[in-house]
Amino acid sequence: MRPEELIGYLAACLTTLSFMPQAWLTFRTRDVSGISLGMYSAFTLGVALWLVYGLSLKAWPVVAANAVTLVLALSILVMKLRFGRKGENLG
Repeated sequence: MRPEELIGYLAACLTTLSFMPQAWLTFRTRDVSGISLGMYSAFTLGVALWLVYGLSLKAWPVVAANAVTLVLALSILVMKLRFGRKGENLG
């Protein structure tokens, strides 16, 4: 493995793993009150675009990290839409 690939995989692991505690907490508690619908929508779209970018370049560290993060982000976004209360600030 080339050094730049190793750096890519390390970065992918760290950024994806750093996202997991928030995802786990949200799945466990179903508390989405502190989650901004606008921010999570933009974040999820950005992750999807990074995934497409990685696929187009065949940059597997980018693909791997963003595929996992996209699944987690979409899950949280769906929970926000499903469990967010009417009248709650969805900003």
